[in-house]
Amino acid sequence: MHNHNHAHDHSHGHTNNKKVLLFSFLIITIYMIVEAVGGYVTNSLALLSDAGHMLSDSVALGIALLAMIFGQKAANRGKTYGYRRFEMLAALLNGITLIGISGYIFYEAISRLSHPPEVATTGMLIISSIGLFVNLLVAWMMMRGGDTEHNLNMRGAYLHVISDMLGSVGAIVAALLMIFFGWGWADIAASVIVAALVLRSGYQVTRSSIHVLMEGAPAGVELDALLQQIRSVPGVRGIHDVHIWTITSSQHAFTAHIEVDGGLTLDETSAMREEIEHRLAHEDIQHVVLQFESSSHTHDRSLLCTIRGGAVHAHSH
Repeated sequence: MHNHNHAHDHSHGHTNNKKVLLFSFLIITIYMIVEAVGGYVTNSLALLSDAGHMLSDSVALGIALLAMIFGQKAANRGKTYGYRRFEMLAALLNGITLIGISGYIFYEAISRLSHPPEVATTGMLIISSIGLFVNLLVAWMMMRGGDTEHNLNMRGAYLHVISDMLGSVGAIVAALLMIFFGWGWADIAASVIVAALVLRSGYQVTRSSIHVLMEGAPAGVELDALLQQIRSVPGVRGIHDVHIWTITSSQHAFTAHIEVDGGLTLDETSAMREEIEHRLAHEDIQHVVLQFESSSHTHDRSLLCTIRGGAVHAHSH
């Protein structure tokens, strides 16, 4: 049997994520105020839409930070998994906010089409250039110090910043087109492109967080391959009533009923359990609950749970 310790220590990464989020929140919030005032003074929709997006960034980063703080609260009798799911709720709120902001930008752009207002292009160019630098700085901080690949909450906040950075690029291009060619519609076009990018990011984050909240199987985990690994453990005769889900980012859970020979001793089944847990740990599944049954005790060999609404006693043993 393998004697490996797969208890992953996420505390260091957690601390890094919190630091990155705090600094990003402060930088984005300060510049969001600057850009909002600048957009109002220059009368640029592209700048105002970018400021609106930066407002959502600020809110997103603030919520993500709170989510990490709440997520570290210990489990209790009322919430046996603790408060880690708060992170998923924060990611969902971030995604919905992005979708709402994109809708507002589309609406404002359409209403401006008939009468494009006069825009102070030089001021718009300066403010959007500084905005691009600010977003690049925050995105670099997040990439360097935070877990933007595996942590859904961090990824949601990071996507806010990336699409906002593209918004700053759009505002710069629009300002240059208006300065050199006098194309007044460029400001509106840039804001529509920003809105499309914001909508895409919002959809992706919303879909991912809903999948987790609906107890969906973790992304990237191939269930059939996982079950094949368990079936190949010596002594395993069958597996059924399988559940696999994500509790929060980088924390997955797995439960199943394992059919074994009824003559096995407690030590033998314990060794088998350790081997299965070892294999699952390699697939980044840390929380494992297994119920061992002999062939005579097996109640239902369905791979997935067959309980339907109202069937209270279907799983009584």
